[in-house]
Amino acid sequence: MISPDDLIALVRNYNPKTNADRVAEAYDFGEQMHDGQFRHSGEPYFTHPVAVAAILTEQRLDDATIITALLHDTIEDTKANYEEVARRFGDEVAMLVDGVTKLTNLQLSSRETKQAENFRKLFMAMSKDLRVILVKLADRLHNMRTIKAMRPEKQAQKARETMDIYAPLAGRMGMQWMREELEDLAFRVLNPEGRQSIIRRFVTLQRETGDVIHRITGDMRLELEKADIEAEVFGRAKKPYSIWRKMQEKDQGFSRLSDIYGFRVITTSEEDAYRALGAIHQRWRAVPGRFKDYISQPKSNGYRSIHTTVSGRDGKRVEVQIRTRQMHDVAETGVAAHWSYRDGVRTENPFAVDPAKWIASLTEQFDAEDDHDEFLEAVKLEMYSDQVFCFTPKGDVIKLPKGATPIDFAYAIHTRIGSSCVGAKVDGIRVPLWTRLRNGQSVDVITAEGQTPQLSWLEIATTGKARTAIRRSLREADRARFVKLGHELARSAFEHVGKKATDKALETAARALRASDVAELLARLGAAEITAHDVVQSVYPELTAGDGEEISPRRAVIGLEPGQSFERAACCQPLPGERIIGITYRGRGVVVHAADCDRLSEFEDQPERWMDVQWHGGTHPAAYGTTLELTIGNDAGVLGRICTLIGEKKANISDLEFVDRKPDFYRLMINVELRDAEQLHSLMLTLEAESDVAAVARFRDKPEERHFPG
Repeated sequence: MISPDDLIALVRNYNPKTNADRVAEAYDFGEQMHDGQFRHSGEPYFTHPVAVAAILTEQRLDDATIITALLHDTIEDTKANYEEVARRFGDEVAMLVDGVTKLTNLQLSSRETKQAENFRKLFMAMSKDLRVILVKLADRLHNMRTIKAMRPEKQAQKARETMDIYAPLAGRMGMQWMREELEDLAFRVLNPEGRQSIIRRFVTLQRETGDVIHRITGDMRLELEKADIEAEVFGRAKKPYSIWRKMQEKDQGFSRLSDIYGFRVITTSEEDAYRALGAIHQRWRAVPGRFKDYISQPKSNGYRSIHTTVSGRDGKRVEVQIRTRQMHDVAETGVAAHWSYRDGVRTENPFAVDPAKWIASLTEQFDAEDDHDEFLEAVKLEMYSDQVFCFTPKGDVIKLPKGATPIDFAYAIHTRIGSSCVGAKVDGIRVPLWTRLRNGQSVDVITAEGQTPQLSWLEIATTGKARTAIRRSLREADRARFVKLGHELARSAFEHVGKKATDKALETAARALRASDVAELLARLGAAEITAHDVVQSVYPELTAGDGEEISPRRAVIGLEPGQSFERAACCQPLPGERIIGITYRGRGVVVHAADCDRLSEFEDQPERWMDVQWHGGTHPAAYGTTLELTIGNDAGVLGRICTLIGEKKANISDLEFVDRKPDFYRLMINVELRDAEQLHSLMLTLEAESDVAAVARFRDKPEERHFPG
């Protein structure tokens, strides 16, 4: 374990003005609080916070961040509390430690809805102080470096979480070195055979070709000296996971990959960076389409560099990055460069972005998302994105993620332009809206009055901003349709009891059913969130007392043609009370899908087969099969209690299948017969509250698992 003196020496290397006494006090306090605690490896637990602090010294971070690293587990795992940390080390450190504690408690790899909510909390914590996530990333890096001491199943869980969340987040923050190491450490756990095969092939390649890196580095230095350019040149083989990913993306074997080596040229000025590019292109042939200038068009996290790929010795392709020393510092530490110290003062790096502005730009679009799944989708799209730069006809630059389309470009300019887009010209040529944009293209958006976003645009758009705006517009359009449908349903229901759906009657119903106004009441009625019976009963309960007879399953759906039959789609198993869509089949009648069923995307180009249907608003019998997926503890009597709970909720079990049996848990599918979505919701809440139920979810087939014949 690093001693306090050695840790202080690491800080003094870049910050001679460090408050050594305060760092030493934090070291002693942390060691005292963790006394008697041990890691899975058997080492004293405090070796971990010290290692995290040491990782952060490599980024030359301020005293508050280093002290936070030493104390980051004290509030969670020891008798220390927020007040004591604040009293000893100040409010700034206490807030940072508390922020890291809250991040540690987030289960980012849990079920989707909870995962989305936890992602929202993660971004909120980042928005308060980005140093919280810097400590958390260093914490995860050290845990991954020492992961072998964990149980195999725990290793796999942490590695997947690292690959899915922490590595992309480090990359999005500009900390590419950390992203690469996190990915490779996770790769070592998730696919050790694949990683070893890459390493073995590297060894074989070096034996066959010699030290290619040394030769090419020497050649580059010689060319730069000839051009009288002062620069440092470094070369390296790419990480095993990076090569593995390229093999998967390009569907090529190792022997066919050409750009497995990377080189960096660090110059003293921006002018020399462009001169170095010229010298390299004069000596080696540039590969078309592999040039990116992030100096003139920086990434949003402050990254600046020139990227090019050239054909080197023996026709081998090599990637070259050219940048100044200040650009290199930002490229290594990303957003963290804002807090970097050198010679006792915070580094005045002109390329380091303001973290507050960066996180604001990152979270702006997410704040507009009301739906958890949409929020999660937007976060992941943003985190995993690489960027392309396109131009408006006036020459303004629009930054977009890789794979963006003219729809994304239009929404990036303004929501109004995106919503009224009818076409686009790319470099003067009319192109379809699904065209993928490339770096440097000029895009001219064509708009028309009266145009509104189409459902198919959700398949075309890639940015969170565009998809959010499209969904909002579609919801508003749906709302107008539902209000109109709700008004007709209310009129019919009131006439059924000899009354009229007057404004006063509807206002009374809105208050009784806790709708904000009549429009919301009618929209909920049209969307089948409430029934027409509920609306009438809220105003005239005495006239609806005898309306509780059950609706026959044969006439449960309204909106069918005379003589048409229907069946529930097996993929989504819609229930009364849920929004539904009908799809017509020749010889089969109508198959009813839940409105959010993934299967519906297959019919977007066949609008003539869609039917606007809804469930009957009356009382339904418990006759609608729904499959639940449960994970329960493997203890005596657990299954019996689960079956009893289901029976108490007036649901009948029609089938039960065990799909996974482990020593400590069972995973099973239970088919239950239910009345409606409300009964399903009540049943799932009851099951989730049972201590022996680890997970419960409504099972729905994915599109690739089941197919309806057309």
